[in-house]
Amino acid sequence: MTSGEAAAPATTSDTTSDTASATTRTAAWQWPTLGVLVVLALAAGTRALEKNVPEWFAGSDLAKAIEYPVYAIALGLLGNAVLTATGLRDRLSGGFRTEFFIKTGLVLLGASINLKVIVTAAGPAVLQGIVLISAVFLFTWWLGGRLGLDDKLRALLSAAVSICGVSAAIAAAGAVQARREQLAYSASLVIAFALPSIFVLPALASAFGLSPEVAGAWIGGNIDTTAAVTAAGALAGENALAVATIVKVTQNALIGVVVVALTAWFAFRIERRPGAERPGAGELWRRFPKFVLGFVAASVLATWYLSTVGSAEGKAVIGVANDLRTWFLILAFVSIGLEFRVASLKEAGWRPVTVFAAATVVNVLLALGLAVLLFSGFTVAT
Repeated sequence: MTSGEAAAPATTSDTTSDTASATTRTAAWQWPTLGVLVVLALAAGTRALEKNVPEWFAGSDLAKAIEYPVYAIALGLLGNAVLTATGLRDRLSGGFRTEFFIKTGLVLLGASINLKVIVTAAGPAVLQGIVLISAVFLFTWWLGGRLGLDDKLRALLSAAVSICGVSAAIAAAGAVQARREQLAYSASLVIAFALPSIFVLPALASAFGLSPEVAGAWIGGNIDTTAAVTAAGALAGENALAVATIVKVTQNALIGVVVVALTAWFAFRIERRPGAERPGAGELWRRFPKFVLGFVAASVLATWYLSTVGSAEGKAVIGVANDLRTWFLILAFVSIGLEFRVASLKEAGWRPVTVFAAATVVNVLLALGLAVLLFSGFTVAT
C-alpha cells in the first residue's frame, strides 16, 4: 500500500473470524473454570457429609466408620451421571484436575511422616513393608500377565494392592504413562475392596484373639487406603491405630522406590522398540513423577521441624498441613468420580477384578503372617 492509499475496510468475514476467535479464547478458560467450581462444590458436599452423617445416624457404626474417600467418589460419580445426561461433562472436564490435586495431596502427606519416628520405633514396620510390597506386587504382576492384562494396567493394579491404594496407583500411572480410564478403574477397585475391610479386619482380629499391636500391623499392611486404615485401626483400638498408622506410612514412604523401579522397567524393557537406541538417564528423569521429590522433602522438613519445636506447636502446624492434604485428596477423589467412564469397566472385563481379588487374598494372608512374626511382643511406646 502506497502512502496515498487508504487502508482497506475490514470485511464481514474478518469481523466474524475475530469474534469466533475471541469466543473460542473465552470458552478455553470459562469451561475449565466452571469445571473446577463443580469439583469444589462436590468437595464441600463431601465435607458436609463427613461431618453430618455420623450425627444424623447416631449410634450407627457404619456411619461413623465411612471416611471421606467414599463420599467424595460417590458424589463424583453422581455428578458424572448428571453432567453426562445434560451433555456438559466433556466441556467441564478441563477442570477435573485429578493429577494436580492428588500430587499436591501426596506432597502434603509427606509432612505427616516423621522419618525419625519410623527409623527409631518402627523397624519391624520397615521390614514388613519391604517384604509385603515386594511379594504382593510381584504376585499381582505375574497373575496379571497370566491373564493377559495390559502392562500399564498390571502396573497400576500391582502398585495399588501392594502399597497404598489410589495414591500408589496414581504415582504408578505417572511412571508408566497409563490412560486415565485405567487409573479410574484401578481407583474404583481399591475403594470397592477397602470399604468392607474397614469392618471385616477388626472383627477377624478380635475373633483370632490378636494383640492390638499385631492387629494394627495386619490392618496397616493390608488395607489399601490410608483413610480406611485409620478407620479400621480406630475400630480396633488406640494401640492398634498407632501401629497401623506407622505400618501404613512406612509403605507410603516406599512409593518413591516402586515408582523409580517402574519408570526404569517401562523405559528400558516394556516400551523399548527392537533396534531402538537404549534410553538414557534423561528419559528416566523425564518420566519420573517429580512430586515424589516433594513428598520426600516434605517428610524431611517435617522431621526437622518437629525436632526444633514443642510438641503442641508441632502438632498444630502439622495439623494445618494435614487439613490441606485432606482437602486436596477430596478434590482428587471427586475428580476421579467425575472422570470415570462406565465404558472402561466393560472394556476391562472380569480379568482385572479377578487379579485384584486374588492379590487381596494373598495380601491378607501374608500380612497376617508377617504381623504375627514381627509384632508379637511389640508394644507401643507411651
